[in-house]
Formats: sequence, structure tokens, C-alpha cells
Amino acid sequence: MSIVYGERLRLRRVERDDVRKYHEWVNDPEVTEGLTLFLPMSIEDEERWYQNTLSRDMQERPFSIEVRSGDDWRLIGNCSFFGIEREVRCGEIGIMIGDKSMWNQGLGTEAMILLLRIGFETLNLNRMFLRVYSDNLRAVRSYEKAGFVLEGTLRQAVYKKGRYGDLHIMSVLRSEWDKGK
Repeated sequence: MSIVYGERLRLRRVERDDVRKYHEWVNDPEVTEGLTLFLPMSIEDEERWYQNTLSRDMQERPFSIEVRSGDDWRLIGNCSFFGIEREVRCGEIGIMIGDKSMWNQGLGTEAMILLLRIGFETLNLNRMFLRVYSDNLRAVRSYEKAGFVLEGTLRQAVYKKGRYGDLHIMSVLRSEWDKGK
């Protein structure tokens, strides 16, 4: 798959050179607040993650998210499909905007829209879903702007920082995507 361009950002395949930046982000408590990462990660852990991505199906290999920075591109996060079920044309998606200076600018929403475009128009999926902590209001709003709707809530389904929390399941159907184009 070639590079996918949006208005302000692009999605490209993850490269080994991205691993150091990812390592920095996955060890930042503010960044991981909304992620399912609970313990510190070593650079070796992150290298192993990268190596494991190379053995995944092409459709499930992650993308790096970059924004235009002068004449170049600046890495700000990553996103990916996983758990694609071909029989029902369904897959889960996830995103991390690790560069905190890029938060609250709509870039996560734009990246999710690009991911939806790939999922519906290239991979021919019918439904894409994600999981989000119910108290991660910034992420919930971003997903809603991208077209996701709340399907349901898994009550006390996560345990983080000594307490249980709810987990929302949100999705977009192909028919909804087609109507919104």
C-alpha cells in the first residue's frame, strides 16, 4: 500500500527508525493514559513489537502518522487495523497520537478518517470498531467526529491506577460511511 495523504497529514508504513520515538511515547504517563499499556516498556520491548509487526498480514501492519513540517514530515503517532475477520468483513482499529504538542488540533480525527477510508474503500470492510475508556472524553469526541457511534459499554471492564472503569465500544458501518461521503 502506498502512502495515504489527508489534508494535513499522511499515513505511511512504520519503519525501524520510528521505534525510538514510539518508545519515548509509550513510557509517557500522559500519552498512555488512554491506552491499554500499564507497565513501562524497554527499547527491546518496542523493537520486539516492531519485529512482530513484520510477520502480520499486510492489512494489519501499523501506519505511522506524520504531519507536514516545512518541506518535511514529522512523526506524531501511529494507527492500525487488527483482528480483521474476513468472513464478516469486520476489523478493530486503534490510534496513538504520541506527540502531545499535536493534541487538540483534530489530527487524531483526520487520521481516523483516513483509516476508515482505507478500511472501507481498499480493504472492503463492512464494519470497523474500537474500544475507548469511557472517561477519555477527548478521544470519544474525536471518534464521534470521524463518524463512530456508541454501540455499548462494558461496565468495569478495565482496571487502571487502582480502580475499575468502563469501556465503550464504538463503530462505523460501511452504509454510514457511504452516506457521509
